[in-house]
Amino acid sequence: MKIAVGLSGGVDSSVAAALLAEQGHTVVGVTMKLWREGAYKGGTKDACFGPGEAEDIARAEALCRQIGIEYRVFDCAAEYEKRVLEYFREEYLNGRTPNPCVRCNASMKFGVLPQLARQSGIQFDKFATGHYVRICEEDGDPHLLRGVDEKKDQSYFLYRLTRDQLKDLLFPLGGLHKEEVRKLAEKYSLEVKNKPDSQDFYSGDHVELLNVAPRRGNIVDTAGDILGTHNGFWNFTIGQRKGLGIAAEHPLYVLELNACRNEVVVGGIHDTLRTELTLADCTWIGDEPVGEVQVKIRSTSRLFPAFFEKNRLTFPEAVSAAAKGQSAVLYRGEEVLGGGIIT
Repeated sequence: MKIAVGLSGGVDSSVAAALLAEQGHTVVGVTMKLWREGAYKGGTKDACFGPGEAEDIARAEALCRQIGIEYRVFDCAAEYEKRVLEYFREEYLNGRTPNPCVRCNASMKFGVLPQLARQSGIQFDKFATGHYVRICEEDGDPHLLRGVDEKKDQSYFLYRLTRDQLKDLLFPLGGLHKEEVRKLAEKYSLEVKNKPDSQDFYSGDHVELLNVAPRRGNIVDTAGDILGTHNGFWNFTIGQRKGLGIAAEHPLYVLELNACRNEVVVGGIHDTLRTELTLADCTWIGDEPVGEVQVKIRSTSRLFPAFFEKNRLTFPEAVSAAAKGQSAVLYRGEEVLGGGIIT
């Protein structure tokens, strides 16, 4: 089988490529080039988007030489600006909390990249990445499952994949734990065997991507009383507790970002609780679910039991810090059903 592997220069995608090559497949490595030198400042954090991309591409190229496979880089910067960065700006400046990784995976990594690879003349049967998720087939249809490593499971970020996309995908690390992947990197003597995982979307300050000047506004409580000031609501996120610059008897949390008034609304922990959430822009891998499900409302949250019907989630126990603009991803057992955007 001929397989194109999306390479990021990290340990997971590198091991995925080496593992598939060892299994006897014909493998070609492909990478998205996203960074435009001089367009943004960036920073030093290890992230998906930043000036460190050149080093990551060099690592991916070195890996392909080491395991003896073809390697190609595709300039996706313009598409990334349009599909991910413009979305990121619009969401933030409308007082919502965006999830650029969800958007990037569905439209770029599993959309634009394999499409460009095929258009360039690379023929392949499957497209693979180092994500910690699994695919199983039932009655001819692919189903997306959580990775076996609960700490590394990345299914939250892939819920917008369609069945048509899943039919062409492989996730060779989905049945492994991170420790096993590190051991495989040692076995293959990969240069990236000790490289830390990327933890951020952007290597610098996210405000730089918004292209907006500081603007003084108020921090208010739920009654509208002014508690402090800020230099732009876009510097805050829903659920944020630290860095508010307010002295209070009890911890305060960001409840709402009012874009029209340039206002940050804060309250106590009890004000963050919700027993119902409404979703928009829902997408389902199979049929739209009805009834009891489990839900993640953030990538790092635990699974909450809930009841779903007609874009509305009802929770038997209140959930905290659900943010407008973030994704709520629905599961039944290990299977990813799909999800939508919290409104």
